[in-house]
Amino acid sequence: MANYVFGVDVGGTTVKMGLFYADGNVIDKWEIPTRTENGGKEILPDIAKSIQEKMKEKEIEADDVAGVGVGVPGPVDGDGIVRRAVNLGWGQFDLKKELTGLLHGMRVEGGNDANVAALGEMWKGGGQGYRNLVAVTLGTGVGGGIIINGEIMTGSTGAGGEIGHIHVEDNETESCGCGNFGCLEEYASATGIVRLANRALRESDKDSILRNGEVSAKTVFDAVKEGDELAVEVARKFGDYLGKGLGVIAGIINPEIFVIGGGVSKAGEVLFDYIRPPFEKTAFQGCKNVIFALATLGNDAGIYGAAKMVLG
Repeated sequence: MANYVFGVDVGGTTVKMGLFYADGNVIDKWEIPTRTENGGKEILPDIAKSIQEKMKEKEIEADDVAGVGVGVPGPVDGDGIVRRAVNLGWGQFDLKKELTGLLHGMRVEGGNDANVAALGEMWKGGGQGYRNLVAVTLGTGVGGGIIINGEIMTGSTGAGGEIGHIHVEDNETESCGCGNFGCLEEYASATGIVRLANRALRESDKDSILRNGEVSAKTVFDAVKEGDELAVEVARKFGDYLGKGLGVIAGIINPEIFVIGGGVSKAGEVLFDYIRPPFEKTAFQGCKNVIFALATLGNDAGIYGAAKMVLG
């Protein structure tokens, strides 16, 4: 049995990489720049070169490596075909075939980065011990990853788990980044929380800590912890949208646990005070008994999940 596995998380600015023992203990972590020029054609050769250099540094033979898992910011189907990765300049191509070739036959597995991060949280993070899990990443957008019976749910084209684009509001006039109106991402992301807060500040004359400086998701939830009335109203709206959205997901997936990560999750478990009540009010009775937990792997979730894809 091979003793080592590599996990790779391709981002728009950097490629995060990890070398692991087969039991999931990390040996080394590092990053290389993501060279997106010329349609991103240098990204895979750079990854292959970095892996080969690390193997030489650690005196690891190819036969002792189970393979390389790769998370990509875009749809990747179950066969490892990248459908499109706009931030990287990639169109459709066979990720597994191309990287395997660059690595002289080494096994490669590929997946969407949010789905792969969910797998990492299931394996070694906030969802450890559960096999039916939905990971929700509350960052610049709202990302999602769905794990059913320990396996990533990719969907037919690799676009499964895009929970940030569930429609939750009919009366929205500002468009989402996807081009639609009223997506969950417009209210539950870090930028969405700022939008809700700025609207509340415009529409209300209440005194608020939020009037005294820059508005961010962090300052909103810091103000919530101080008992700021306007901030609490913003948190209730955020929680109402997200709780109802997760209620919809629960009725379809019936997960054991929701793992909440991303920058917004740094607010801590206070988030659950606002998410759980609307979730329990709207979720189907047979799907309400769900655990809410915080993600624990942070930016390393992708490399852990990528490694786990190879190990199975």
